[in-house]
Amino acid sequence: MYNFEYFTPTKVVFGRGTESKVGQLVAEQNCKKVLIHYGKGSVIRSGLLDRVKKSLDEYQVDYIELGGAVPNPRLSLVYEGIELCRKEGVDFVLAVGGGSAIDSGKAIGYGVANEGDVWDFYCKKRQAKGCLPIGVVLTLSATGSEMSNSSVITREEDWNKRGYNCDYGRPKFAIMNPELTMTLPDYQTACGCTDIMMHTMERYFTNGGNMEITDSIAEALLRTVLANAKILMKEPDNYDARAEVMWAGSLAHNGLTGCGNDGGDFASHALEHEIGGMFDVAHGAGLAAIWGSWARYVYQDCLPRFKRYALNVMGVKEEGTDEEIALKGIEAMEDFYREIRMPVTIRELGIEPTDDQLKEMAHKCAAACNNKKGSAKILKEEDMLAIYRMAL
Repeated sequence: MYNFEYFTPTKVVFGRGTESKVGQLVAEQNCKKVLIHYGKGSVIRSGLLDRVKKSLDEYQVDYIELGGAVPNPRLSLVYEGIELCRKEGVDFVLAVGGGSAIDSGKAIGYGVANEGDVWDFYCKKRQAKGCLPIGVVLTLSATGSEMSNSSVITREEDWNKRGYNCDYGRPKFAIMNPELTMTLPDYQTACGCTDIMMHTMERYFTNGGNMEITDSIAEALLRTVLANAKILMKEPDNYDARAEVMWAGSLAHNGLTGCGNDGGDFASHALEHEIGGMFDVAHGAGLAAIWGSWARYVYQDCLPRFKRYALNVMGVKEEGTDEEIALKGIEAMEDFYREIRMPVTIRELGIEPTDDQLKEMAHKCAAACNNKKGSAKILKEEDMLAIYRMAL
């Protein structure tokens, strides 16, 4: 195992009706003015936004609003939010929604708290020296951004999708009511479950360090999401299944499932970011579409981990060679994706990239990571292109 630091400062308020506590939680931050940042329709249609504002009013918290966050959140809206916050004297950001609103809210917080272009942080030109404090009312179990230090933003001018990790962006609190996810379409629920599992799988398939307790936690989390994702396809109003998935989403990306290893692989995420940036596909679906090809490309370099995954997570019988067991595990994972109606190829995303577009994505992916990404197997630009071609 490797040395590690584990930092999770977010206060979690979990369960039915917990959104009613948002006013109290924000007031405890001693802020002067809040930006409520959210998406488009569902937060408004469900009445959640009105309940949030009522709670803030009860605690005499002053606020302004900025809606419009979309999947693969846009830099242009971040710039708009930064300008608005500076004009209005905002000193706290309350993100109401899923990962898009949270990530966009974090970026706004970085932009207000630092001079210069906020995009500099996402393209690794410099590091943030602070962030406006962030609070979250979560409506979608997926990204884990409610407890993580991560934020992903897309710049429209060249459709670059880039992530930035910084502990200043960890939310002060996260309100998590599983009931708020019950109105999601099945597709979004499945995308969320895929993203949750991938956050743990990225940390699991490594060649650098391991701890038995960390591995066991990761495997239990993965089995939990596997089981409950299937339940939610048949019973979308199942509160217990929603709760299991929601809590798994936070634990999958707050660092817990990576303690003691080398920090994880994250090549599948890097590959998907280019697909999402160029074609604006749902993040979870993009991950499912690329994962099988990535796994078959790298598994021989990380065979013990793939075998263990097949046995302990996918329930493959220990029959045959290690390689045969590993491949059965990959096949079982793709069968799961199909069962929850996720794609397993790029074409199943409904897009038809040309070979020139695949080359462009591989080049951008390599440039974003200095032509070196992964832990199960170190990938360079030619490897990334090969995986994209396999995934078609």
